[in-house]
Amino acid sequence: MTLQERLINDMKDAMRQKEAERLSVIRMIRAKIHNEEISRGSELDEDAITEVITRMARQHRESIEQFRNGNRPDLVEKEEAELATVMNYMPEQMSSEDISSLVAQVITEVAATGPSDKGKVMGKLMPQVRGKADGNQVNTIVTTMLNAL
Repeated sequence: MTLQERLINDMKDAMRQKEAERLSVIRMIRAKIHNEEISRGSELDEDAITEVITRMARQHRESIEQFRNGNRPDLVEKEEAELATVMNYMPEQMSSEDISSLVAQVITEVAATGPSDKGKVMGKLMPQVRGKADGNQVNTIVTTMLNAL
């Protein structure tokens, strides 16, 4: 089952179950995908859909951080609930240990010698973890490992 089909089936299920919040988030995801298809002028493949959903997850995380800084627990709770629904449609996320081992492998492959090689490491690493790991987390691990060299 493709991601599009899963979204449609889950939307129908949310309607039947009268889950208004979940239905709203699924509709928002489908709208973002549709808007991206319009802007590109063609249907999106699974990777492009995952990219759209990843972007949405990042926006929710940033909103949560801003609302926490603004002392708005009501909005934090709403954004966290929406993020949980969005995360259901993302590929399984990599653990810190998995990211670290992949970073170590890439550092060896590109023969990185220190922090100045961060661009080479990130350039090779990001396509491998796209959608499976948070970019900020990957950046932190790469920086830490390169500083230790």
